[in-house]
Amino acid sequence: MAKAVQQKGYEAEQIQVLEGLEPVRKRPGMYIGGTGVEGLHHLVWEIVDNGIDEALAGHATEVRVTLTADGGVKVYDDGRGIPTGIHPKTGKSTVETVLTVLHAGGKFGEGGYKVSGGLHGVGSSVVNALSEKLTVTVYREGKIHYQEYSKGVPLGPLKVIGKSDKRGTEISFWPDFTIMERNGWNYEIILDRLRHAAYLTKGIKTSLEVEETGVKYGFFFEGGIQSYVKHLNIGKEVVDDDVFYVDKTIDQVQVEIAMQYTDAYTEQIRAFANNVFNPDGGSHITGFRSALTRIINDYARKSGLLREKEENLSGEDCREGLTAVILVKLSDPQFEGQTKNKLGNPEVRGYVETVLSENLNYYMEEHPAIARKIVGKALLSARARKAARAARENIIRKGVLEGASMPGKLADCSSKDPAASELYLVEGDSAGGSAKSGRDSKTQAILPLRGKVLNVERARLDKMLANNEILNITKALGVGIEDSFDITGLRYHRIIIMTDADVDGSHISTLLLTFFFRYMKPVIDGGHMYLAKPPLFELVKPGRKSSVFVYDEDELDIVLDAEIERRKKEGLKIIGNAEGKDELFKQAGFIEQKRYKGLGEMDAEQLFETTMNPEKRVLVQVKVEDAEKADAIFNKLMGTEVELRKNFITARAKFVKDLDI
Repeated sequence: MAKAVQQKGYEAEQIQVLEGLEPVRKRPGMYIGGTGVEGLHHLVWEIVDNGIDEALAGHATEVRVTLTADGGVKVYDDGRGIPTGIHPKTGKSTVETVLTVLHAGGKFGEGGYKVSGGLHGVGSSVVNALSEKLTVTVYREGKIHYQEYSKGVPLGPLKVIGKSDKRGTEISFWPDFTIMERNGWNYEIILDRLRHAAYLTKGIKTSLEVEETGVKYGFFFEGGIQSYVKHLNIGKEVVDDDVFYVDKTIDQVQVEIAMQYTDAYTEQIRAFANNVFNPDGGSHITGFRSALTRIINDYARKSGLLREKEENLSGEDCREGLTAVILVKLSDPQFEGQTKNKLGNPEVRGYVETVLSENLNYYMEEHPAIARKIVGKALLSARARKAARAARENIIRKGVLEGASMPGKLADCSSKDPAASELYLVEGDSAGGSAKSGRDSKTQAILPLRGKVLNVERARLDKMLANNEILNITKALGVGIEDSFDITGLRYHRIIIMTDADVDGSHISTLLLTFFFRYMKPVIDGGHMYLAKPPLFELVKPGRKSSVFVYDEDELDIVLDAEIERRKKEGLKIIGNAEGKDELFKQAGFIEQKRYKGLGEMDAEQLFETTMNPEKRVLVQVKVEDAEKADAIFNKLMGTEVELRKNFITARAKFVKDLDI
């Protein structure tokens, strides 16, 4: 990896001061996005990113994170250590300046870092401002320097507390829960972040330790993004074991690309600039796609695989089944928007195009067998796409996807306001009938689904549109599909999957979620997707006038215990000692308990009151917090690799209660 050049040293004069720190505690959302789970973990990222920047600059080899037993977080990197001299503009130590002055850091001038992924250089000071306590230990020039803060205010000056040959920076902080929500640290979220940092910074070690449990996990990937591509392709059948990789620097912009084809029907391309993920792509993605399409078409023509009269392969054809990671590192990245979702530097497109064109063309010439497999997959994709296009055009020509032609089974709502309308996708005609009878017809539409929905994980569009259930859902939603997809046409702002509370119901839910994740992800991203939660139990009291509906096993225990306690306080008769569920039901005053396995077991009134009534129902909103992890899980559950699915189920079997088979 090309190392970023250190210019003019890394001393006090390289730390530039732009403005004060006070606004952070008043408006934390402006700096870390919010005070909830994401904001809490963002505090960790700000400190971790400082260590990663030292590694990007070629000065650090490891970043260690420790979740302390008392609820704090400790982050250590073995970089150069924050400069400790007196800052010329503030008159304070540079450590204190970095930790107490907003926009004070080595990322603004020409001396600290040539390449940086940190967010605007505000990291350390923002974390300090939002921490009940923060300590900093700097190992630099043979000395150990230490300082402590409370809510951003130093409790004393930076002091030398000892000598050491060690070098680096260690920051420990404890969030201020008068500002931050007390959500607790999520081990998996932090672990994933450190895994990605190790993938994207070739040769760096990252680790996470939990003091309370002694659990420790570390990452080191000598292959960098090549290892990342292999990780993304776990469980997929690859076209060839070889991962194409190139690392080249043009005009001080480093371009790294790793790619490998699989048997999947979708592409998975992840783009990063200075280690920051760009989910909306940008100039590096544009350059990559342009060069890839051109090189594959040129090779296909030259090798005779694409005949003279045949039209060129499209970009989609060339990318079907492709997994790629693109990483660019540059001194002045221009991002579109505060969230850095898209890279804007126009010159990067040309650099990526040049690097990929030169190296992929050479690679394909040197590896003709692999090249022919890649072109063959693209040709197969093109033929399938033409068949799918013909099927779609035939459907459109017949008006099947248009709003005027709704599915025959759809019981639509009378409201024409999408924001007030909701669509229930209901398992089975029987439950669908109850739902239609019990619903609020003004705002609630019902679409019964017959049998298992098609597994779209390994199906192209032509096969999908030949499936009645998929076709009916697509027609009812009004958003089209693939090329014709338009989220603005969505007819219902709440789409609710309502299935039986058994294994088959869970399977149908998973099949439907696979369809939405793969082909209608903006519906999920827009917050429109929900799972209904029908009750598992009905507890009946004497007179059958008052039933209590319970939604899961854990809630059942809580309800029974609470009812027994209430009866004891009121002096009501308690029968015997509580041994076993039947005895508990009697002690709680219930004369009958029903366990519902299917929606069809409830009449229309019960179904509405327990599962559809907006004032009483329980809905679970479907969100994609980590698209990469979601992709891997769908591939495991719905893909062709049986062993992966078996391992997934076996590992989680112990968490399942009272499984109905």
